[in-house]
Amino acid sequence: MPELNQTLTSVLTKRYAVNAARIRELAAPLTNSQFWQKPFSYGNSFGHLVLHLTGNLNYYIGAQIVKTGYVRDRPREFDDPNPPSKDVALSHFDDAVEMVLKAISAQSPEDWSAEYSGVGSDAQNRLDIVVICAAHLQHHVGQMIYLGYELRRQAKDGAR
Repeated sequence: MPELNQTLTSVLTKRYAVNAARIRELAAPLTNSQFWQKPFSYGNSFGHLVLHLTGNLNYYIGAQIVKTGYVRDRPREFDDPNPPSKDVALSHFDDAVEMVLKAISAQSPEDWSAEYSGVGSDAQNRLDIVVICAAHLQHHVGQMIYLGYELRRQAKDGAR
């Protein structure tokens, strides 16, 4: 069983680290203004997705597993009228990912099957919620790729 726990820890930490690095890479060329710009009349800005992912990780893993005391304000993740700067938002995201990586590394084989509950989640145990959050992160990386393409297209068209 120790090999399975080591494999889980390795695979999960790698997946979170790769996706966090991808988000940083996608955010890098965006100005602060672009980071918060909604390129479509529907949907979200890149920045609000970062706030959302930060809140998601801080609540489902931080508050529920690590017991950080984090209190989530999910609606504000999408419509904060005075969002932080791009750099501050990404720093908070990095902190949330670092907390997740530490939480994953701290799990014993028995911890993975420990009962789990969190508002808005049907996860039954800790492994389930860590995998759900990883999939959620991956889902939004896809949206961020598309937002980046559109923001660059709009900037290019605006420069003509």
